[in-house]
Amino acid sequence: MDASRDQLQPGPGETPQPAPEADTQISLVAGELLALDPHGERISATLRKTYDVLLDGQHTGRYRWDELYKTEKTHFGTLLEINLQREFSFTDGVTMDFAIRDIDVDCKFSQHKAKWMIPPEAMGHLLLGLWASDDEGKWSAGLARVRTEHLNKGQGNRDQKRSLSADGRASIHWLFEDKPLPENVLLRLPAADVDTIFNCSPFGTKRVDMLFRLAQQRRISRAAVATVAQQDDYMKRVRGNGGSRTSLRHEGIVILGQYNSHKQLAETLGLPLPSAGEFVSVRLAHRSDHHGGAASVMLDGRHWVVALPDDLAEMAPVLPDIGKKPAGDAQ
Repeated sequence: MDASRDQLQPGPGETPQPAPEADTQISLVAGELLALDPHGERISATLRKTYDVLLDGQHTGRYRWDELYKTEKTHFGTLLEINLQREFSFTDGVTMDFAIRDIDVDCKFSQHKAKWMIPPEAMGHLLLGLWASDDEGKWSAGLARVRTEHLNKGQGNRDQKRSLSADGRASIHWLFEDKPLPENVLLRLPAADVDTIFNCSPFGTKRVDMLFRLAQQRRISRAAVATVAQQDDYMKRVRGNGGSRTSLRHEGIVILGQYNSHKQLAETLGLPLPSAGEFVSVRLAHRSDHHGGAASVMLDGRHWVVALPDDLAEMAPVLPDIGKKPAGDAQ
């Protein structure tokens, strides 16, 4: 990456941000991070993974940040640092956490945006600061140079860590700010629906059925399925050989996965596209005159559309083979 470049690489639809002229190292590290992750997808996925690992929904049924113990919340930053190092294959720094372009970088996470607690040994070094909120569904990542004049006065906490002052926060070079965090669907559903999902049955299979029934047209992660099923082979509860794909078919509900043929079907119907490890459920109906110009797909030799609330339930079509493209039109 050419350190003399005046602009950092922007994501799609983002305004290019000028690199700080007086800090070549920030330009180098920012350029490297944006080259590795131009749109922040890898960082956001790593944040999602860290939340899911700590919540451990498969074994605990937890899905909210406030259900974590205080020690678990404190451990989030350490676990995130480990996961980021694995994701990007960063080498260890000489005195800080990472070496990026042979530059020592301290990695910090805070539950509050730009409220990182900075240790004395980080003075003069670069800080990669991250923040995320599962409740708000947002995350941010930025770089800053740790300087005395950019830290709050006083001794800080018992470890002599200090936070950024107003001037310090103003000096942050945001790589990504207030970007959407991969969704925790259980936080976005109405509370009554979540209660219904968890209380509808003592059996994980029935609870997973209810999840796909009530969370239609949303991305549903494997972590959400595991949290609801709370069983070792939770993916078995989704599959077509006795799982939700079988039991919900008579209601007209299909469950789309990460396969290209399923993604094309979702795109044609105007549904969210499931990414790796995600599902999208939707109720379909045979296209009729009252559906107007709704987009449709050809499955089992007939045109299907996203069902309207008043459409009667009917047996759902068989989804295309993983490697086969479904037919579609916008009629």
